[in-house]
Amino acid sequence: MKIYRHLSEIPANFGPSVATIGNFDGVHRGHRGVISEVVERARALGISSVAITFDPHPGRILRPQAHQPLITPLVQKIELLATTGIDALLVLPFTGDFSRMTARSFAIEVLQRKLHVTELHEGENFRLGYQAEADVDSLKLLGEELGFSLCIYTSRIIRRQAISSSRIRQLIAQGNVSQARALLGRPFSITTTPASGRGYGTRYTVPTINMAAYPELLPANGVYITSLTVGAGTSQETFDAVTNVGNRPTFGADSFAVESHLLNFHPIELNEYIPLTLTFLQRIRAEMRFPNPEALREQIGKDVLKARRYFTLCHSVSKPRSSGAPTTALLR
Repeated sequence: MKIYRHLSEIPANFGPSVATIGNFDGVHRGHRGVISEVVERARALGISSVAITFDPHPGRILRPQAHQPLITPLVQKIELLATTGIDALLVLPFTGDFSRMTARSFAIEVLQRKLHVTELHEGENFRLGYQAEADVDSLKLLGEELGFSLCIYTSRIIRRQAISSSRIRQLIAQGNVSQARALLGRPFSITTTPASGRGYGTRYTVPTINMAAYPELLPANGVYITSLTVGAGTSQETFDAVTNVGNRPTFGADSFAVESHLLNFHPIELNEYIPLTLTFLQRIRAEMRFPNPEALREQIGKDVLKARRYFTLCHSVSKPRSSGAPTTALLR
């Protein structure tokens, strides 16, 4: 996948192309469905497929006071988009000046002159231009004038819910990572680095890794069954884990932390720069206050037992059946 971060980087001979525009936060099943059609159409026509997105997220320029956390920061979003088969990704800098560009100007300067778009694929609620001036009906007319057709998609429904980034964000914020996984098409995960912790895990339960402060979306406070991948590339290793998200009121002053207790731990190399990918599989319980460390230790034992049962079942169903038929490695 070619990545262009400014219009000036696009080759003069780029295109013709089939394109889609979006924030793609989460790169969820709905996004992937549209992108899959874009890729298929481009291949059928023998031309390029391209996705157009923005950095930072437009909401951070248009509504800075809201500071909406992202499901997928830009680096993770690019990694996910790279797996879709799209030929090129255009990441346009979203500034105050850019936000005032009209739909017509965008269509002429970006779609027509730079990308030579012949087909534009968008969801039915898509809007473009200054103050979201152009809906899909306006874009269809604009396309007829400028030489591209518009393919419109209705919202995809999973488990009686329309897939959208806002709905997924809401589910994760509520701690419902299982439902969010159904809409995302994969478990929700974050990537960060280690941080020094208080050491309660090693003192009372099992080896613990504390995560550095994470500025984007996290699940609601509580305890989760997770997996933790330490490192990257061929040296990475994944551990089964139980993760607490939230404050630690049992030990006095509240202090927010994301800390993972590794169930199949063995000594590993770890420093503040090693990447950690934490994947949330299932919520065990909400955050609780305990009268003393002994009560906390007893509850952690129960949490660990639930997690071990989960992973035992996951690992058993991931083994090939006698017939050789594949099975899923993660429970839905």
